[in-house]
Amino acid sequence: MSFLRPALSLEVAIRIEGPTHYLRPPIMSDFAEWSALREASRAFLAPWEPLWPEDDLTRASFRRRLRRYAQERKDGRSQSFLLFSAKTDEILGGLTVSNIRRGVAQMATIGYWMGARHAGKGHMSKAVSMILPYCFKELRLHRVEAACLPINGPSIRLLENAGFRREGYARNYLLINGSWQDHILFSCLAEDHALATSSSGLRPGSNLKEFL
Repeated sequence: MSFLRPALSLEVAIRIEGPTHYLRPPIMSDFAEWSALREASRAFLAPWEPLWPEDDLTRASFRRRLRRYAQERKDGRSQSFLLFSAKTDEILGGLTVSNIRRGVAQMATIGYWMGARHAGKGHMSKAVSMILPYCFKELRLHRVEAACLPINGPSIRLLENAGFRREGYARNYLLINGSWQDHILFSCLAEDHALATSSSGLRPGSNLKEFL
């Protein structure tokens, strides 16, 4: 897979396609739909996310967000995606591969959010199943980490069903909804994913495309 990088704003991005969903980085034309979904999901998302800045859903803030995403992608630190329905092209949620560490670590952390009206329908399970092959095959990571609140039963089940294993309990791990909160720590290793894929008879990897 090759990348064209004529300029930061024109950076070639990755589209990860599955049978029913696809992931791609957000672009400016996503703003109206993204902001409407986030606003409609504010109460649903608040217990699981950091406090939103007052201007979080403004066009100017979204533009700054995209610039930050592009810089972090260029620096190899993070990759952010929106999750879409392949049938309707509707935005369902988002997923980020962050804290990418190279050297002797070769690991990253995933985080995700789902629009309230789309929750509980298996969409994010599809997204995680699509992002793991990308992390291990294309980013060549050895380890993918995740963390969730102990009371977030749906997220715990999602991670365990995706092949993540519990590794520990971190006290006051992240500042969520205005307070420091404990988290359960999970990880999935490249060899775990390869074994699970082999034993299930699934083909490793996703259909990746480049687009401007």
